Amino acid sequence: MRPPAPLLFNSSVTTVTMFTGKGGVGKTTCSAATALHRVAPGTPVMLISTDATPSLKHIFETGGAGAVEGLPGLTIREIGEAEVRQMWDEKFGREVYQVFSAFVDIAYDEFVVFMTSVLPGLGEEFMVDYIRELALKGDYAHIIWDTAPLGQTLGLLATPALLTEHLRLAPRIYSRLRAGRGSRQPVLEIIRRWEALSAANLEFLRQDVAFTMVTIPEALAVAQLEGIFSELDKYGLTVQSMIINNVVKIEESWFLQTKARQQREYLAHIRREYGHLKLTELPMFPREVKGLERLREVEKILFQGGE
Repeated sequence: MRPPAPLLFNSSVTTVTMFTGKGGVGKTTCSAATALHRVAPGTPVMLISTDATPSLKHIFETGGAGAVEGLPGLTIREIGEAEVRQMWDEKFGREVYQVFSAFVDIAYDEFVVFMTSVLPGLGEEFMVDYIRELALKGDYAHIIWDTAPLGQTLGLLATPALLTEHLRLAPRIYSRLRAGRGSRQPVLEIIRRWEALSAANLEFLRQDVAFTMVTIPEALAVAQLEGIFSELDKYGLTVQSMIINNVVKIEESWFLQTKARQQREYLAHIRREYGHLKLTELPMFPREVKGLERLREVEKILFQGGE
């Protein structure tokens, strides 16, 4: 039996596991079951959702974020727009706004919407930064990350290139602005710091985050996998394992028999193309996975070989 871990941790022993995939494939269920598995006496675990419509509280049947009753050591947090706004304020928001507002009459809320539209990965960028800093603090042995649908998550990967291009074009405009009101820092230096932060976050994803892809054996989901893996590979991001959710295991009716026949083709394709990954099949459950008892069922299947 593994001895209990100490109560205080440092970044060298903090593991970060990201569950990613298209919307509706079961990322939250898989991340919740994994967090359940990781929790042990003296082993604090943080379960974070960065989905715009998080459901961790629903799946654990708890009233809010924070500690989960009956699971000492597990903390859940759902990061939404308000938290991203705060991260933006703390890092760069007010500084950049001071510069823009010196020559453009725009309210701060409108400015945030504008910046988000210019840089589509902005929200995800600061979510990654929050998780990176959380890992560096070392307060948790494991961080389990339930992400937004993959299209949104991939948006952040383009941010470093966008900022680099911005720096290439910006001097003609920004060089005439010495500093924003209340700040002596030139706007180009602010953007360079933002670019450095973005690069650090991407390196964190490359080096310190274990990616688990979640999919389902259906035509569209399987067809999208090749493009997803190609995009991740372009940025040097490696998927270690894949969970195939909603697999029909018991064919008790005409409906389930038909469903199972349809799935066989897609399952064969996944096994053939992605057999180098650790593949785990989760069955289609007859009831909604909600509450600790049903999450335990998922946990047993995901970790039946131990870990």
